[in-house]
Amino acid sequence: MEYPERRHLAPFLLRGTLQYQCAQTTVPTPFFHKTLEDTMASKLEALDRWVAEVAALTRPARIHWCDGSDAEYQSLVQQMLADGTLIELNQRTHPGCYLHRSHPSDVARVEHLTLVCHPDEEDAGPNNHWMDPAAAHAKIDALLDGCMEGRTMYVIPYCMGPIDSPLARCGVEITDSPYVVANMKIMTRMGAPAQARIERESSFVKGLHSVGELDPERRWIMHFPAELTIKSYGSGYGGNALLGKKCHALRIASNQARDEGWLAEHMLIVGIENPRGETHYVAAAFPSACGKTNLSMLIPPEGYLRDGWKVWTVGDDICWMHPGADGQLYAINPEAGFFGVAPGTSDSTNHNALTSISHDTIFTNVAVTADNQPWWEGLPGTPVTDWQGRPYDPAKGPAAHPNSRFTVSAKQCPTWSEQAEASQGVPISAIVFGGRRPSLLPLVMEARDWTHGVLMGAAMGSETTAAATGAVGVLRRDSMAMKPFCGYHYGDYFAHWLSFDRPGAKLPKIFHVNWFRKGADGKFLWPGFGDNLRVLEWMIERAEGRVDGVETPIGILPGEGELKLDGLGLDRARLDELLDVDNAGWQAELSAIGEYLASFTPRLPERLHREQQRVAQALEDDAGQSRREAIAF
Repeated sequence: MEYPERRHLAPFLLRGTLQYQCAQTTVPTPFFHKTLEDTMASKLEALDRWVAEVAALTRPARIHWCDGSDAEYQSLVQQMLADGTLIELNQRTHPGCYLHRSHPSDVARVEHLTLVCHPDEEDAGPNNHWMDPAAAHAKIDALLDGCMEGRTMYVIPYCMGPIDSPLARCGVEITDSPYVVANMKIMTRMGAPAQARIERESSFVKGLHSVGELDPERRWIMHFPAELTIKSYGSGYGGNALLGKKCHALRIASNQARDEGWLAEHMLIVGIENPRGETHYVAAAFPSACGKTNLSMLIPPEGYLRDGWKVWTVGDDICWMHPGADGQLYAINPEAGFFGVAPGTSDSTNHNALTSISHDTIFTNVAVTADNQPWWEGLPGTPVTDWQGRPYDPAKGPAAHPNSRFTVSAKQCPTWSEQAEASQGVPISAIVFGGRRPSLLPLVMEARDWTHGVLMGAAMGSETTAAATGAVGVLRRDSMAMKPFCGYHYGDYFAHWLSFDRPGAKLPKIFHVNWFRKGADGKFLWPGFGDNLRVLEWMIERAEGRVDGVETPIGILPGEGELKLDGLGLDRARLDELLDVDNAGWQAELSAIGEYLASFTPRLPERLHREQQRVAQALEDDAGQSRREAIAF
């Protein structure tokens, strides 16, 4: 390679100081120092070499190697308060809390500008936007050329997962955004320990990010799975800029998982402890803003609390599952924090989340009250300033952006589990799929086996939310809640899921839930929130073989009296409606599922196609039997 000039390269070889100047100026004494000649002689370590290449491309004024310390975080906060990137909130009611307002055009993921650049277009699949890697690099590198002139370039070593876990994977994000650095400090195990692991393993995901001009016409989020590389330009929003999150933990990691024999999934991880002191761990996939955070921090109903039930939070968004030596699936949460949706989070809907974010939290695009407290729809009080900093006017829309966020350490959650730091992960007893469906889908159903469960996940559908740009309230298929995040062809992804069903495997049971079914009056039939524990208890009892359930063509449903409804006040008619199986509606649904799956041919596994046909035939047979019984009656 052609090495950049010394004035560009030297800053990268001085680590451990607060800032480094690219010009010929005096720098603070570093913790350790590699001379240019020494580094040249060793041909540069992989990390140094890559950082040098980025410096030559982006030409920053200063370089800062992040150590992940609290002092570093506080220094960045003070810097951002001084330049207006952050706004200090009421330190009496919300100590350590700050507000960030992003550009109005930069408030959500941009799926149409998010690319997965496999060398072969077919490997990306119809579920991804693709560009030839060489063309993609050329396009985004032209935007990155000189983009950090006059800015500080931050080098962020981070670990996704417990720092000593063999299930964890590391990365380095280079960014010109101190807001990104502060959020990555919260969301990952960031700093010196991660860098030490990277240097031991000499393998890491390379992420390059610049806010650029925040021009929507000059915005790209590109992934190069074969190169373990991510490049993002033109956005400061979390999912586009915090490259350890969706970009690394799902799009890149899903490719690593396929190659290495594990699963990187858009799932929460929650532990359910029963009165006997036994804890079962459940992984659950829902599209964004469909209740993952609420379920992961669930508070048991009063009767369950009296009986000794407890809920433990391991993760609220991402789950990496690996087969253990005993055949079970073990999961870690690769993240260290929560990047949650603020609107709808209240004392009644998610007390634990509200408690978590009462201090040391970064809020993004929320409103503010007269006494400078963060505010969003669902909270008491009155906003005076909206998410754009304007005097609040209801005629101009919600006070808080519908996708406004909070970033907070997971350890601040009252229900945080120490098992979140377990290097071996936690054993998974059940996998749950779900979505926002106002009709047809019952409250809960269990797959008859692993293949049927994969079909349930593949067929999953939900109404779209404000977490992604585009129309809201439109039904779309979102297999395993991974449509925006699967880093390769969905057909190959389904085949990878099916591959776990092999001799010796002790796989968790798979379920599908729908908390959002509505009655004829347009109101939700199920109360949701803490009462969802009643459904989780049924799943655990099924996993333990304590209840039988009822076989139907679409799966196993709770039998008479198997759902504990004491104190709920749910009448029999509403329960029957929640568990109703509309055969004609399901036949139409299976037909639509078949058409959807066909879009992934020729890579759709034949085994999954046969399973769809089996369920469709079971529905047809059941309808025929019902007709014969009606005639006989």
